[in-house]
Amino acid sequence: MGAEFLSAKLDVIFKKLFTENPDLLESMLGSFLNIPESDVEVVEYINAEIVPGDVDEKFCCLDLSVKLRDQLVNIEIQIRRDAAYRERALFYWAKLYTSQLKSGEGYHHLKRTISIHLLDFNYFEHPGYHTEVAAVQLQDGRVFSNKFSMHFIEFKKALQISEPGNMLEFWLQFFNVSSKEELIMLEKSSVSPINKAARVMLDYSRDGVLREIARLREKALHDEASAMETAMSEGIQKGMQVGREEGRLEERKLMLEKAAKIFAEMGLSQEEIAEKLERM
Repeated sequence: MGAEFLSAKLDVIFKKLFTENPDLLESMLGSFLNIPESDVEVVEYINAEIVPGDVDEKFCCLDLSVKLRDQLVNIEIQIRRDAAYRERALFYWAKLYTSQLKSGEGYHHLKRTISIHLLDFNYFEHPGYHTEVAAVQLQDGRVFSNKFSMHFIEFKKALQISEPGNMLEFWLQFFNVSSKEELIMLEKSSVSPINKAARVMLDYSRDGVLREIARLREKALHDEASAMETAMSEGIQKGMQVGREEGRLEERKLMLEKAAKIFAEMGLSQEEIAEKLERM
């Protein structure tokens, strides 16, 4: 990322953009969930406070959760592949779903809970950029409960879209901008939410303090990825070393067993065999 250009894919920038501009959040949610924007009304943000000076440089979780009129939505943006991402996605959904029930309340108070995962890498094998996951009965495919819903949006699969055909694709075009010049082009868009989102991002990009926050966050993500790669590499090397050592021990064990057999055939006593093996 250049010094003069901030990307909405960076979690701290993503969260700042959509907490400060609820109208943009409602537009984005409507397009991702394929419902009219007029049906989306953000009632409140859940743990949505962002204090730039307190951004942790390492292992910082920055998801965005909101309460709509009749449902809860968690939005997670992920720029690096995680081997356990399915489990992580389920955990975040379950955490939000169970957090809403107060002591003594009946289960019927639980609201429909939706997770939206914005991925900057290819995750599913099919070519579509939007994958919806639901809880269904395997025997007949009927929905078991509409209170469980997950949406996965893969940014890279949308790069091939040259002319957006719907609001979701306009938002994907916004997230996939790779230069300040592309943001300036989007600022001229006739699509109001995209026009505003690009304008806000250009304002953010002129903010020196915010650029420094973004730089530190990117560094933290890079350091975290490097630490994980180093740990994995050291684990593999250690495993290979242990394997070699175990291989040598097994080889020595077989050699001693063979020697003991030969000494026994020579008529040596057990004490004499043990003494010779000790010297080997």
